[in-house]
Order: sequence, then C-alpha cells, then structure tokens
Amino acid sequence: MNILILGSGGREHSLAWAVKQNPKCDRLIVAPGNAGIAEIAECAQIDILDGQAVATFAEENAVDFVIIGPEAPLAAGVADVLRDAGLSVFGPSAAAAQLEASKSFTKAICDAASAPTAAYAHFTHADDASDYVKTQGAPIVIKADGLAAGKGVVVAMTEAEALAAIEDMFDGSFGDAGAEVVIEEFMTGEEASFFVLSDGETLLPIGTAQDHKRVGEGDTGPNTGGMGAYSPAPIMTEAVITKTMEQIVRPTMAAMAARGTPFEGVLFVGLMIEDGQPRLVEYNVRFGDPECQCLMMRLGGQVLDLLQACAEKRLSEMQVNWADDHALTVVLAANGYPGSYEKGSVISGLNNLPDDSHHMTFHAGTSTDAQAIIATGGRVLAATGRGDTLAQAHARAYAQVDQIDWPQGFCRRDIGWRALPVSSG
Repeated sequence: MNILILGSGGREHSLAWAVKQNPKCDRLIVAPGNAGIAEIAECAQIDILDGQAVATFAEENAVDFVIIGPEAPLAAGVADVLRDAGLSVFGPSAAAAQLEASKSFTKAICDAASAPTAAYAHFTHADDASDYVKTQGAPIVIKADGLAAGKGVVVAMTEAEALAAIEDMFDGSFGDAGAEVVIEEFMTGEEASFFVLSDGETLLPIGTAQDHKRVGEGDTGPNTGGMGAYSPAPIMTEAVITKTMEQIVRPTMAAMAARGTPFEGVLFVGLMIEDGQPRLVEYNVRFGDPECQCLMMRLGGQVLDLLQACAEKRLSEMQVNWADDHALTVVLAANGYPGSYEKGSVISGLNNLPDDSHHMTFHAGTSTDAQAIIATGGRVLAATGRGDTLAQAHARAYAQVDQIDWPQGFCRRDIGWRALPVSSG
C-alpha cells in the first residue's frame, strides 16, 4: 500500500513509525513532515489545509490510504474533499470535527446526550463573560471556543486571572479561536485521556494515557500542548472505562448520528475522574500529542490495520492486541515555551540515541540545516521509552533525554509522578 500521513509533529512521527512496521506499508509519504520523519519516510511539501491539493497529490502518487493527523485540516474539511475524490481516509468530516473545533458545539452535544461534564456558559461579548465570572467566582475555567493548538484554556485560580484571560481572548490572543468563549466550572479530580475508534457504527477502545499539561514540575505554571505522557493510565480502571463508554461516549456518538453527522475516526476523550466517576473535560477528534507517542510505542504495526478497518467501516471485525507493557514520553521544549521562544538552535546528540521497540525519540518541531538538526517549534522532541513496568519506561525515556545536547531546551523531570511508586527524576 501507498500511505499518506498529513502533519508535521510528534504525533505524526509516531504514527509513521508504527505504520512503517506493518508489512502492508510499501511506500510511506508524510506531508509536510519534519527532520525525524524524513529519516523513515518521504516528505512532501503540500498545503495540508487545501483538500483539493492533497487529493491531487494523492492521485498523482497512487495513494491508497490517507491518515489525517492534526485537527486543523479536519476542521477545514480535508477529509470530506478526499472522500468525495474516492480516497480511503482516516479522519472525521468537518461537521463531526466540530466536537473539537467548537467548545460550545461540544457542550450542546453533551446536553443532548446527558453526558456528565462541567456546568458552563457561552459568551460572544467580553462584558457579559466578565459579569458571569464576577457572579461565579474562582477557581473557574476560561476556554477559547475555537481551535487554539492546545493552548486556549486558562484554569484561573483567582477572579483577577479569569478576567485577564477573558480580556486576552477577546483582544485576539488566540486569533479567531477566542472570538467566543466558554466558561466552565472548575472540576476537581485526576485527568486522563481515553481513545476510541469509531467507524460511525462500531466503537473500539484503543487505549488510555495521562498527559501533563502544565509547563512546570508538580503540575505548576501555564497550560501547554502537553509536556509528557504515559500509558496506560492506572486511574482508567475497567469500571471507569465502562462508565465512560456508557455514560459519555456512546450517548455522544448517538447524538452525533441523530444530527446526521456520524463520527468516523479517533475520538480523544479528555476526562476528569473523582471517586471513580468520570466527567468529560473535552473531546478532540485526533490522537493526542504527546499521548499518541506512548500509544504508538505500545501498539506498533497493528495500528495500520485498525485505522484502515475504521476507514472501511470494518471495526466490528477488529480487536486490539495489547502487551502487558507501559510507555512514557518526555517532551523537550524550547526555553520560554509556552510563551515566546527562539527558533533555529542546533540540537546535538541525536545520532547516538537508541532506535528500537523500547526506545524512540520522536521529532515534533525540527528541520535540517546543513546536516544539523534545528529546533523550529515550541515542543521539539518527545523522548519515549517502553518497558514491562512504568518505572522501566520512565528510566528509558529519561536516559534518552540525558543524551540529548540542547542547552536551549528544557523538560519536566517528573513525568509519570502520579503513577510511579516514588518520585523519580
């Protein structure tokens, strides 16, 4: 098979790494890719938000299957254009992608599905939003309604912080994403990520993980796109998974189908769990980054079979074959992230890193310049380890971190702290 993956981040590098292991994969192209992806696949310069350009490229290169990695092309309707062109595609329609592209849409779906989630209000004017915060008090959560690359959420612990967040969003800090805001109650508990494949009819859970959103150790500082993750998440017990499927996922999928917008792709279910009861934090319509790196390390080549079955509405024939293992990934980010940071610094030490089923350093924001690897993004690398225990996976991931020579970058040293028997780092 000739396979095209759209995207350029750590998620897409890990998807490409896993897909490449499947013997059905003959030619693998990633657009636009990055420096790490270029070592295992062809990279192509296409505007991945232009569905017609992607369709033309796929036809010219005899592509059999397209996997859409990030949320932006999904929200832009690229999957719709490709399906209309007769291509086999993994990823939801633009209508279904509203589950991530619009927080207020998701809340309306949750209302229709009676899915447990935070109480909320939706605003299109800053003054109204500010008045609401003054009546509700803090802590409270302020969310840009649209896509903001994982950074449009402020967990405000004080009223002043909440009012400042509202002002920033309506002043354009997150572009069009902040033209409307959703304000939610502050939920307590432990967060986890749950991933479910849907072909519009059949649902197939494919794994759990726990992300670390805050930039600082001990879960302090501003939210980021994710500073590390591990899989599986111990808090996602069989009982919690069952409740999540029956109370949240199945009712949501039924509500989507009832609207005439059945969901096809991977549903990322962000949860807050307290006393064994899951509540929905958010939906994403693609694999999480960096959770995807952990899942791909654990799933390997079977991922291609699962994604293809999902695209072809054959999920009822599939099962996930899990090893009794663990994976942990540590994100290396540019100094200053998630605020302003410099691009163009050289990363050394990558050539000597192990590259096997238990060790991989996935690239996110990198490119090459005169044979050197250059940092081009905020989150730049994801050092990932797999092992029989989480402690072993942790040790393997941080051993890779310690071999990377990049003074202009940093990482959290406490990834996995909630699940490890003692504090590690």
